Amino acid sequence: MRQQKSLIAGVRSTLRYDGALYLMLVPFIIWYLMFVYRPMGGLVIAFQDYNLFEGIGGSQWVGLKNFKEFIGGPYFARTFKNTAVIGILTMLFCYPAPIILALLINEIKNSKIKSVIQTSTFIPFFVSAVVVAGIVTNMLSPSTGIVNAILEKLTGERIYFLSEAKYFRPIYIMMTMWQNCGYNAILYLSALSAIDPQLYEACIIDGGGKMRQILHVTLPGILPTITITLITSLGGILSVGYETIILLYQPSTYETADVLSTYMYRTGIQEGNYGIASAVTIFNSIISLVFVTGANYISRKVSETSLW
Repeated sequence: MRQQKSLIAGVRSTLRYDGALYLMLVPFIIWYLMFVYRPMGGLVIAFQDYNLFEGIGGSQWVGLKNFKEFIGGPYFARTFKNTAVIGILTMLFCYPAPIILALLINEIKNSKIKSVIQTSTFIPFFVSAVVVAGIVTNMLSPSTGIVNAILEKLTGERIYFLSEAKYFRPIYIMMTMWQNCGYNAILYLSALSAIDPQLYEACIIDGGGKMRQILHVTLPGILPTITITLITSLGGILSVGYETIILLYQPSTYETADVLSTYMYRTGIQEGNYGIASAVTIFNSIISLVFVTGANYISRKVSETSLW
């Protein structure tokens, strides 16, 4: 009884002092319930021969047929391989890039120059995928693109980069890095600002130069942030930016550009096979869950940082 009264008193005290903050959360919670959790009920389509006119209630239940058809289909190996390769390449190149950028910006002493560089690298994140794809298409155009104009001056030939499969992955990786690097660096800059300056002073007194300061003070100081972002990034390793890929790829580049999400788009939206498209979504989510859980388990075992 005393514990209940104490709990009720604690809740009342929290609401009295922080009630406005909880009230501000209400619209977000409602949005999350309506547009994130509520649509999850539609995943039952993955186990049905879904008919758009009959709806979920009237569609025939087929069990795991859609999963078997997808995994045993001719496009599974290609789409899964491309998704994994692009996801791994994105992690290898795009994940450390904001960390390096944050370290470089942090070393700039002139506040005006620092602000200009941070803003200029931050702006591309707010450019829509359609505009970014348009910029890339124009730059790589074989007739009017600046890249081919320079290439022709140097080699005497022009290349239609977006029609050749071997060039698609490097183009996508560089474009993704340019668009997201500055925005993601903000998180690490915030973590860098929380490091105690006395640690740098102690390192300098011990004879440590810039590299030693980075290795023994800076990186350990932002290691928890790096660990958390790495775990969450691994969860989305198969969720590559399908909007950009759809805008850039074409049948001649399907060999290296066709991924799970683009296959899901063609199957569900263009062909109307919603059951298989939903099965692909669940398959993708299960793989992501395995990655996040595994990365979190390893992080918890080797360090003190984890999501749960």
